[in-house]
Amino acid sequence: MSGTETRFLRFVALGDSHTEGVGDGDDVTGLRGWADRLAEHLARHSPQLRYANLAVRGRLAGQVYAQQLPVALALRPDFATVVAGVNDMLRPRFDADEVAAHLEAMFAALTGQGARVATLTIPDITCLTPLARPLRPRLEALNHRVRAAAHRHGVVVADVTRYPVATDPRLWSQDRLHCSPLGHQRIAAALAHSLNLPGTDDSWTHPLPVLPVGRARFLRAASAELRWLAGFLGPWIGRRARGRSSGDGRVAKRPGLLPVPSSGQRLGRALQCGQQPSADPADASQ
Repeated sequence: MSGTETRFLRFVALGDSHTEGVGDGDDVTGLRGWADRLAEHLARHSPQLRYANLAVRGRLAGQVYAQQLPVALALRPDFATVVAGVNDMLRPRFDADEVAAHLEAMFAALTGQGARVATLTIPDITCLTPLARPLRPRLEALNHRVRAAAHRHGVVVADVTRYPVATDPRLWSQDRLHCSPLGHQRIAAALAHSLNLPGTDDSWTHPLPVLPVGRARFLRAASAELRWLAGFLGPWIGRRARGRSSGDGRVAKRPGLLPVPSSGQRLGRALQCGQQPSADPADASQ
C-alpha cells in the first residue's frame, strides 16, 4: 500500500499504559502518548479522522481482549492498533503462548472486520536496569510470537526492538517501563513509517547524540538506580502483594470516536473542552 493511498476515517487504539500515554504528560495536564501523536499525523492527511483510545494502564492482554475488543469492534474502525503484554511479562506466572493467543485473537477479529491493524514489538527494557535482565527470555519469546501472529493476519509490525536507539535511556521515563515524550514521539514515527504514511522516513531509527562518559555520569546512573528501587520497584511490588493494579478504578481517556484537533492543540484537551465522546459508529462520519 502506498502512502498516498492510506486514508483512515476511524482509528481505535487498544492496550495498556503505553497506549494510554503514560510518561508523556500527566493526569493533571492530560496524557498524550504515541497513539495521540499517530492520530495527529493521520489527521494531517485525513482531516475527517475520528479517533478513540480505549487503553487503560495496568491491563493484561486478556483484559484488553475481554474489555476493549468488543467496544472496538462496535466502533467499526478502519484502522486499529493493538499493543499489550508488558504487564503480563512482569507477573510471576507468565505464559507467552497464552498472551500471544489473546493478541492474535484481537488481530483476527479486527482484520476480519476489515480494519488495517498495526502493533509493536517490545523494546529490550532489561537493558535499562540490571534487575530486569532475568525477564529477557520472556520478552524475546513474546516478541517472536507477536511477529508470527502479525504475519498470519497481515498486521503491520513496527519492529522497534531491532534498533539500538529503542533502549536509549533518554527515550524512557524515570520508571523505565514507560516512554518519555521523546520515546512516544519515536514510537509514533515508527508506526507511521511502518504504515508507509506520507511524509515519513526511517529517521526514528537514528541514534541520539552520544553523551560524554565520565565519573559524574556513572554517579548519576548509580543514584538513578537507587531512586528507581525506592520510587518505582518498591511501590510496584507493594501493589502486586495487595492484588492491586495501577489501573484500578480507571476508564479509557477517549472511549468514543472524536475528531482530532487541529495542529497545535493537544488531543488530551479535547474532552476537557466539553466535547462528549460518541460510541455510535454512525456519528463518525458527521
